[in-house]
Amino acid sequence: EVHIVESGGGLVQAGGSLRLSCAASGFTSDDYTIAWFRQAPGKKREGVSCIHTDDETDYAESVIGRFTISSDNAKGTVYLQMNNLKPDDTAVYYCAADEFLICDSSDWGEYDYWGQGTQVTVSS
Repeated sequence: EVHIVESGGGLVQAGGSLRLSCAASGFTSDDYTIAWFRQAPGKKREGVSCIHTDDETDYAESVIGRFTISSDNAKGTVYLQMNNLKPDDTAVYYCAADEFLICDSSDWGEYDYWGQGTQVTVSS
């Protein structure tokens, strides 16, 4: 079974940066996508970014130019570098993964495996 552990959340001032990490293991194939979602209080969960094992990446429009997703396959870890953070980025960020799923911000898809979430708070 796929196991996911996130880390790296915290409190930062607007304009600052944070890097989230997602350690994922237990895949049975080399065809899978890892994605970051976020959910702010009172709002629906939304996709932020994803990366497929073929290195395809995609981003929500609201984070393009500010967030960068990358992977270190040797460590089994995906990173989300978040720069120029805004108060609207405040949310619990979740890492999700699934096999045989494409990385596409127009249709984030349904993920079977989720991490516990990490809080990101951006103060104004």
